[in-house]
Amino acid sequence: MTSAAFPALRLRRTRSAPWSRALVSEAAVTPSDLIWPLFVTEGKGIEDPIASMPGVSRWSVDLIVERAKEARTLGIPCIALFPNTPAERRSDDGREAVNPDNLMCSAIAAIKDAVPEVGVLTDVALDPYTSHGHDGLLDAKGRILNDATSDVLIEQALVQARAGADIVAPSDMMDGRVGRIRAALEADGHHDVQIMAYAAKYASAFYGPFRDAVGSRGLLKGDKRTYQMDPANAEEALREVAMDLAEGADTVMVKPGLPYLDIVRRVKDRFQVPVFAYQVSGEYAMIEAAAAAGAGDRDALALETMLAFKRAGCSGVLTYYAKRVAELLGD
Repeated sequence: MTSAAFPALRLRRTRSAPWSRALVSEAAVTPSDLIWPLFVTEGKGIEDPIASMPGVSRWSVDLIVERAKEARTLGIPCIALFPNTPAERRSDDGREAVNPDNLMCSAIAAIKDAVPEVGVLTDVALDPYTSHGHDGLLDAKGRILNDATSDVLIEQALVQARAGADIVAPSDMMDGRVGRIRAALEADGHHDVQIMAYAAKYASAFYGPFRDAVGSRGLLKGDKRTYQMDPANAEEALREVAMDLAEGADTVMVKPGLPYLDIVRRVKDRFQVPVFAYQVSGEYAMIEAAAAAGAGDRDALALETMLAFKRAGCSGVLTYYAKRVAELLGD
């Protein structure tokens, strides 16, 4: 049985040739949609491959600068930095996070000196600096202290802004921290430093390789479910986003990415603000495993996932495939 509109309406007509498909394409990916996450390590001339993330390495500051130059050449507008803090500089209170000469601040300054036109996004959270692996401070019973943690996050954001960060991105999920960081930035004269809030960050199973990358694998005592979001909840994500926007966030992020595209769509529809997603380490590792097993083509999978993010409503994507996708788009 055929539709009354058939054959007058054949949806395959517009799919019949590449030029026609291009004309009616609803979503597009360009290098300017990409943010490239990079891991910083100590030393000079160091490239330290991360076993659980094939093709991804930790880089010393001098080589991070070279990656920023690559980003500029490829048209990638922004890089995101994450430090691998040596064990001897980790502590229960994460005090290395507020050291103005720490690894993160050194990398920011070097990049902005060499490649000022590339944006630098910095992670504001304590997990790369704490000996217990949590994003915040603990009390005697092992509970995360929300307000005391925010006090430290403010100082962390300020040292990063003073080093030259363009976007500070609180990823800790403490309540009220966006407003307090915004007020501190304003008072310190950093009126143009943006805040990209990890507004809907879920307590996900997809973060494992990232913890390898920043050296916190095996350190975590307990889990992060008391402050990161329950994967079962969507309405709560909208409340989190609304709170961060009201406190002064310029942009918001959903993390992880592909398993939470429904959240991206709902946030975009509700708030009509720039929404970003983080294609996290576990998502990346799954694509790499599929490619290694011959179950799919790496480049095709990477490009298709970028289209999925854009179709869902993302303004941009943090992805470890940023360099490769930009190269493919350039070709």
